[in-house]
Amino acid sequence: MEFMVNKNCLHQALSAVGHAISTKTTPSILTGIKIVANVDGLILLGSNSDIIIEKTIPVTLGGERVLEVYDKGSVVLPAKYLRDIIQKLSDDIHIKLNANHSVTIKSAEIVTDLNGFNSTEYPDLPFIDDSAFIEVHSEGLQEIIKQTVFAVSKSESRPALAGVNMTFKENLLCCVATNSHRLASSELALETKITGSFIVPSKSLNELTKLMNDEAGVVHIFVSKSYVGFKSSHISLFTRLIDGSYPNVLEMLPRDSKTTIIMDTNKLVKGVDRACLFARDCRNNNVHLDLLEGNGLQISSNSTERGKIKEIQTIKGIKGEGEVNVSLDGYFLLDALKVIKEKEVKLSFGGAMKPVLIEPVNGTSQLHLISPVRSPSA
Repeated sequence: MEFMVNKNCLHQALSAVGHAISTKTTPSILTGIKIVANVDGLILLGSNSDIIIEKTIPVTLGGERVLEVYDKGSVVLPAKYLRDIIQKLSDDIHIKLNANHSVTIKSAEIVTDLNGFNSTEYPDLPFIDDSAFIEVHSEGLQEIIKQTVFAVSKSESRPALAGVNMTFKENLLCCVATNSHRLASSELALETKITGSFIVPSKSLNELTKLMNDEAGVVHIFVSKSYVGFKSSHISLFTRLIDGSYPNVLEMLPRDSKTTIIMDTNKLVKGVDRACLFARDCRNNNVHLDLLEGNGLQISSNSTERGKIKEIQTIKGIKGEGEVNVSLDGYFLLDALKVIKEKEVKLSFGGAMKPVLIEPVNGTSQLHLISPVRSPSA
């Protein structure tokens, strides 16, 4: 194996696949990055058994030749040392495989020898039937993940809730996440004849959104019994699915509400953000919402050590009984509001200690549900 590659392209690829590698991983070969050189390009692979990231460096990129492959082959090189070496080089990089799985790395006057592993010992990619896939635009996939993944459970007591439930049905992708105290749901229209439901670890989806930031165009989604794969033109992520059944949480959504108000989304985000400054001392980050006479919503919080804050924002619309007095986890509320892109947001209240439903005013594809918390005086 021998090739010459643009330094920046190689460094970016190493950084991408490095997200899948753990220094504590066993066997030791998984602390390395597999590099495969062929006539079509350079393939880099990183894995910790649960997440696998594959990055391709093509021969040309943006009309510029960034890779010359002189001899095909493969090797596994220790990820940390390889990244550190490449980062400290400045010119194009020449890599040649020697005997005993070592490589010589040259850049200008700098020459480095690095010991590696036999690439045949590296685990194979999970088998996924690539003839059946779901096609989705990268931007839409990133958006629906960001609108839901933050609501997963951080506890390991219920493994299914540590992931996002992705369901394909009737030309629709539905993502749902919950930690039992809050829920986020979002839908994306797409063309697919494939149906099914599976639970994807939140860590994998967070990595996916980072990887797709620079990937425009189409993403293909492949599903097997144990894995799901996301593949774009130059990068792929495969992740092991979470076993178990996801609860049918959408059945728990409130069917009616006593009071519904419409607020300016951006102003409400800023108001709740300010209130969170004093809510941190409360066990549940309590932010209080009180409906005042004259179409005003009071947002407040207090801290016995730091002080208190309150502000009144104008309500843009109201329907129902007109009585609201509820305490919510301010950060849960902030997370939900920040992923709503519309100018106006609708909050529906069912009464004391009933969950609050949060939705975009003109959209039916996204919703959030937050359970109230007891105020310190309760």
